[in-house]
Amino acid sequence: MRALVQRVSQAAVFVEGEKISSIKQGLLLFLGVVKGDSPAALQRMVHKVANLRIFSDQAGKMNLSVKDVAGEVLVVSQFTLAGELNKGFRPSFANAEEPLLAKEMYQQFCDALQEALA
Repeated sequence: MRALVQRVSQAAVFVEGEKISSIKQGLLLFLGVVKGDSPAALQRMVHKVANLRIFSDQAGKMNLSVKDVAGEVLVVSQFTLAGELNKGFRPSFANAEEPLLAKEMYQQFCDALQEALA
């Protein structure tokens, strides 16, 4: 499982010009599910994201989590994070999980993260 996390003051996802989802302060997270990802790996990633100290405290140090600042998380499925660039100039997505399994793990990740942030 691979994640790309960005701290944001706001974020939104649009599909064909239509807003699908948006958040205010929080995290924009792109999630790639890789073949062989286990439920344990999913739980580790949820724990890491929920407790990632990426927001500034009153002293200006990055010492607070998204939960500490009552932030939101926008999770976007992104299979390209499973791409490999070891050979040539065309990425290989052979390590990306099959779409149906990836969708199921994505939903499990979102559910577990929501529970962890509650």
